[in-house]
Amino acid sequence: MPRAGNIWRPEGMLRKSLMVNELWDEMPEACANDPGRRPRQCFRRGQSLPTFSAMIGTDPDELGAHVSVRGGVQHAPARAGDVDAVVLQLFTKQPSRWAEPTIDDSTADAFREAVEQFGIRVAGAHDSYLINLSSPDRRLWRMSQRSFEAELRRCAQLDLDFLVTHPGNATDGDYQAGLERNAVGVTESLQAVEGSTRVLLELTAGSGTSVGATFDNLRTIIEAVPYELRSRIGVCLDTCHAYSAGYDLVDDYDGVWSAFDRVLGLDRLGLIHMNDSKHPFGSNKDRHETIGEGTLGLEPFRRIMLDDRLRSVPKVIETPKGDEEAAADRANLETLRDLRSGKSPTGSMTP
Repeated sequence: MPRAGNIWRPEGMLRKSLMVNELWDEMPEACANDPGRRPRQCFRRGQSLPTFSAMIGTDPDELGAHVSVRGGVQHAPARAGDVDAVVLQLFTKQPSRWAEPTIDDSTADAFREAVEQFGIRVAGAHDSYLINLSSPDRRLWRMSQRSFEAELRRCAQLDLDFLVTHPGNATDGDYQAGLERNAVGVTESLQAVEGSTRVLLELTAGSGTSVGATFDNLRTIIEAVPYELRSRIGVCLDTCHAYSAGYDLVDDYDGVWSAFDRVLGLDRLGLIHMNDSKHPFGSNKDRHETIGEGTLGLEPFRRIMLDDRLRSVPKVIETPKGDEEAAADRANLETLRDLRSGKSPTGSMTP
């Protein structure tokens, strides 16, 4: 718990009154002059996240994996190619350390050449687990913001398409202030780093004091970012996190996606993390499991793979790898492809 004197709340950021009044000053004239459009249409109008459909075809498909950068980031595309994937996610640094590595030009060039060589169509990163842009502690918040900005700079240097980030923890229990602080951190970083990399806010499982476990939380963060920057922000939905947070992809699949579209808009969806869960529905626990071997089972993944609305959305597995990383990734990706083609994971056709 931070010391009372060290707790801060950003001034001039999101308040309930801002959501219904002052933010309209930043909106396009068509929205500001049409009260009938508030707030749903104006939140989305002109703010949709560009899809990857131009980069994603039907062969190869939109599936990928989080791959190791052992030996350097330039080796990541080859590892994606080894599991028959043209989509990859990686870490640009050790995720459990504050040290910020630099990527020299030769390494960045080698990475881009490998992307071309192995036919990678979408490449992105996940930020450090230490970053907490919702922290009430001024020092930790500033360390987090600087680290996130450094993450974004490395992404720009590598020409990465996206940077996934967890919204963090409001350790003082003031979740609204935590959401505001997160928006300030994202805003400062986007203002400092130009480029095409999109920040994807990841839905969390809702454990402890974490924020970002509801679609409304994610919308609150996005709405608190200046209008001109919002086109650089999207959402990553993790199936394990969603199920643990209370979004029932097993028994209410259509309801979950209807809620997502109503609150955020499907055009904000930039990435899906395809992970089964070791824990039951609503547990608020984040433990990934092999596709089909957890509490979600195969059916939600079959429906996602067959959902035309989600066809062009990149999908990355973060499933357990065991001792044979490539073999585990290939098996999980094959399971997903079998579900799309009508085969069971054992290779026989489903009825």
